Amino acid sequence: MVAYIVSFVDRQVITLLVEPIRRDLGISDTEISLLMGLAFAVFYVTMGLPIARLADARSRRALISAGILLWSLATACCGLARNFWQLFLARVGVGVGEAALTPAAYSMIADYFPADKLGRAIGVYATGLFLGAGLAMMVGGYVVGLVSGAGALALPGVGTLRPWQLTFLIVSAPGVLLAALIYCTVREPRRRNQANAEGAVPIRELLGFLWLNRKAFGCIFFGYATGGMAFNGFLFWIPEFIRRTYGWSIADAGMVFGAELALLGGAGVMAGGSLSDWLTKRGLEDAPLRCAALFFALALPVMAATPLMPSAASAIPMLGLMAFVISLQQALSPVALQLMTPNEMRAQVVAIFFLVANLVGIGGGATVIALLTDYVFQDEAALRYSLSAVALVVMSLATASLALGLKPYRESLARSLAWRCPDAPGTASSQA
Repeated sequence: MVAYIVSFVDRQVITLLVEPIRRDLGISDTEISLLMGLAFAVFYVTMGLPIARLADARSRRALISAGILLWSLATACCGLARNFWQLFLARVGVGVGEAALTPAAYSMIADYFPADKLGRAIGVYATGLFLGAGLAMMVGGYVVGLVSGAGALALPGVGTLRPWQLTFLIVSAPGVLLAALIYCTVREPRRRNQANAEGAVPIRELLGFLWLNRKAFGCIFFGYATGGMAFNGFLFWIPEFIRRTYGWSIADAGMVFGAELALLGGAGVMAGGSLSDWLTKRGLEDAPLRCAALFFALALPVMAATPLMPSAASAIPMLGLMAFVISLQQALSPVALQLMTPNEMRAQVVAIFFLVANLVGIGGGATVIALLTDYVFQDEAALRYSLSAVALVVMSLATASLALGLKPYRESLARSLAWRCPDAPGTASSQA
């Protein structure tokens, strides 16, 4: 969880630096959105699955430690960037974070805990998203205010660094120590429910499993990819929306919204995971996906209405409610995927899921909002309308997709049991 927090601090701190980066590099909302979203997601396209295959066959602890070190160094490189493309490439490196961390972490957690505790267990890990995003805005806002007052700094061998560059360098530092801490203290669990003792299965077998369960995977992937466009777009743009719409300083916007994300977002993750576990104990086998569909439906009207609030006094409570409802589903996609996937495929399936979800959700969410602002409304003050419109459309698609996936998901759970345990009661093999 601490690693996830640090990864999100390094990923999200750029949301507080939109205006100085735009000013110093001479770029538009659309270009800054590419730095926030697409650059981070690019790493998944090229390296996500190979890293996940390592996680399914080698030490997950060592892989996570290496990932933390690499993304921390990439964050520091963001602080040394002098132009758009240097910053873009450094942000690509930051994308190693979830590519190395999350698939391996989900796989480890599924080996630590039984099914009826998995929602809460992954919920604890997933709170790192909202604690990290919240701390990025709170601590980042403080750091921005601190270094902005100090002005530019000349360093020997580096040159003059502007305040936004110093911010990246400061937030990158904890990751180096954390990499060593994870490697020395986290226990690698024994792999359970493993049909193939050799480790990761051949690609052909993985693709066959995905194809056999294509309806369930398709609904989950599409639902979370489209919903992710709204979730990530809001996380990237809300501080700037508060600044542009209500005239707050970016430090104050980051402090308030960051606190709401950390407290209410973290509470929402645990509440959603606990409800899923409670329903699973009572025999509702599709509880993770059923709860996710419900939570997406709850989030839809809140996300569409929040940016349209007439004043900061009404917007701030709505942002708190939004932080809670969007976080309810956070632990449920990994729970659903872990339960329907054999052990030696888990990290790879999660990596494919994140490839799709992050490329569309992270890569597209911030940019679609920026494109609407730049080319449809043609007014940076209209950011609020772009946020509302994107939420209304994509959250409707996401909710419908998850609801349609319930029946295929139940069928996939039965197939997964048969794949792992061909002689289990009720499977075709045992009946034969």
